[in-house]
Amino acid sequence: MAPLTPEQENDAIAFLLRLGRSLHALGHSSHRVEETLGDAADRLGLHGQFFTTPTSIFAAFGEVEQQRTYLSRVEPGELHLERLGRVQSLTRDVLEGRLGPRDGVLALDQLEREPAHWGLLITTLAFGVAGAAAARFLGGGMNEVVTAAAMAMLTGWLAGSGLLPAGTQRVFEPLAAFLVSGLVSALATRVPLSTYLATLGGLIVLLPGLTLSSAIAELNSQHLVSGTARLTGALVRFVALGFGVALGARVAGLAFGAPSTVVATPLPAWTEGVALLLAPLAFTVLMRARPVDAVPILGVCCVAFLGGRAGASALGPELGVFAGAFAAALASNLLARWRDLPPLVTLSPALLLLVPGSVGFRSLALLLEREVLDGIQAAFRMVLMFAALVAGTQVAGVALPAPRLRGR
Repeated sequence: MAPLTPEQENDAIAFLLRLGRSLHALGHSSHRVEETLGDAADRLGLHGQFFTTPTSIFAAFGEVEQQRTYLSRVEPGELHLERLGRVQSLTRDVLEGRLGPRDGVLALDQLEREPAHWGLLITTLAFGVAGAAAARFLGGGMNEVVTAAAMAMLTGWLAGSGLLPAGTQRVFEPLAAFLVSGLVSALATRVPLSTYLATLGGLIVLLPGLTLSSAIAELNSQHLVSGTARLTGALVRFVALGFGVALGARVAGLAFGAPSTVVATPLPAWTEGVALLLAPLAFTVLMRARPVDAVPILGVCCVAFLGGRAGASALGPELGVFAGAFAAALASNLLARWRDLPPLVTLSPALLLLVPGSVGFRSLALLLEREVLDGIQAAFRMVLMFAALVAGTQVAGVALPAPRLRGR
């Protein structure tokens, strides 16, 4: 490749910096951002080194003696699967010469300004479907499923309506946990209801399961700073949710009395199949994927669920997660090669069916009830399940690597 002119080099650097911010804002893990930027720099003829954390991106270009170093302060983003696929397509256009780097920067800016594809109404309904499916998967009966759906819809509406003041966004999760827990506890004094299952279903979308799995993956990839920061952030979110749940239940108990202890009666077995069909459609909306991706997402979610069930029968519930994650990652990498889209488009929704966020929530609930030994046992079980999940995705990546920007 011929040496770049100063103007071409500046345009290429500007595109890489903008690409890093876009990938970070769309929920990419730090080691994936570094890998993508490194591949793109090679293709553009630049010598670049990159270091990312959940709140910053460092980039250095040139030889060590004459490096130009840049710092971007960023905020942790959430997965936006539609834009993630479009960013990858746009990046390929730049790297293969169909679009100039400066035009690539403008295109990324334009993409970020586009309005949301899914509206508030369908997003709120998707929250409800996800909450109802979670309650069913956890063994809830009709009362638990209906209550979890209603509470999850309340959570989704509060998150997307903009009704809460801007200053409350950082405390949204404990506030939502307080409201859901209080309402469920109050309802349980009038209706036979498992407060644990209904509350967990109402808050299932807020549990930081994917964040914890990303943290463990980064730690396993020796990205220690980013992995530690992400792990700490996820644990703080768990504690905040647990505090909100405990406070809401206590306030409701003082106002309405203590609810009776109820053991849920699971719905018929066929309803689990219905939940398995509906949950991926809800994840398609919640993770902001394209409607055309709903069918592949459904297929990979079914593969993950069935693989996890088969693995649990053979290896036990903790290590069975490995089989589900391996099957989902293998299918996602295969689809990524066929459809030329990031594997995360189908893998992330599938992992939501496998991540043991409910186990972490259970651990915290037990510790709040002073059941220390059971709480520690549940926490250890959660760590083992997350390790199995990450191992499954990484082994699948070795067996069938996902496509990279260096070549199709």
